[in-house]
Amino acid sequence: MISYTQHNLGKLEDLLNELGYRLRFEKGSFRTAACVLQNTRVIVVNKFSTMEVRIQSLIQLLQEMEVDTSLLDDKKKEFYRTIKKAELSI
Repeated sequence: MISYTQHNLGKLEDLLNELGYRLRFEKGSFRTAACVLQNTRVIVVNKFSTMEVRIQSLIQLLQEMEVDTSLLDDKKKEFYRTIKKAELSI
């Protein structure tokens, strides 16, 4: 289980940046807290979501997408493995 802290949110942002994704925190009428824009490498996160919902949404996106782990260093690979194993309580 990953704790819902600013530190872990930063680690998720760094991981996604390493994978070539750009995170944007925007306001809008989202049905979820985050989404990938039309098969691009841009992820939009609802800036009014709580930190817990932001983290859960980013973890859910990472669990659903195909990731090339060869782009990651050892620490980020281990964090990614932790994410893949995590169970969400959404």
